[in-house]
Amino acid sequence: MTWNLMFFINSMLLGVGLAMDAFSVSLANGLAEPNMRKKRMSLIAGVFAFFQAAMPLLGWICVHTIVRWFGAFEKVIPWIALILLSWIGINMIRGSLKKKNGGEAEEEKACGVTGRMLILQGIATSIDALSVGFTIAGYGWIMALVCAIIIAAVTYVISMSGLLLGRRFGMKLAGKAEILGGCILIFIGVEIFVSSFI
Repeated sequence: MTWNLMFFINSMLLGVGLAMDAFSVSLANGLAEPNMRKKRMSLIAGVFAFFQAAMPLLGWICVHTIVRWFGAFEKVIPWIALILLSWIGINMIRGSLKKKNGGEAEEEKACGVTGRMLILQGIATSIDALSVGFTIAGYGWIMALVCAIIIAAVTYVISMSGLLLGRRFGMKLAGKAEILGGCILIFIGVEIFVSSFI
């Protein structure tokens, strides 16, 4: 992989797609704590950003320890990217539609988010990002790190937006955010797959 405009665009789109769960949870957190201070908002957004950056890097490391021994594995990476990102995207869309149709809704505590809850939210909203290690396996270490930093920055901004909107408007946008995130992840999976043949 080379440094080009598509690298930065894909990294930002990955950040947007992966951050939609964090956005939805941030909306809920903002609703639960309508008087949340900006310092606390920054901490919550920072936790989400950290996990969204750490998971792809962890996935990248796992893939590279395997690829080192199995060079042929690199040929199936576009297929893995397509399948995993499409699967995650479809599950995000399906989960959002289930909530709209009267499925289970997560209840948030009115007292606000504790530190332990915040860590669990950070892990839960970023676990999908682990599979991004497969999609960025063609990157060198520095490119993977830059991609993770871009994902973290995008997640931070989106999470802060979610917290601000949550304080003002509640949870009306949460379902739409998950659908948008799912569509973006599917698009990125298809783009990575198609570009591997060009």
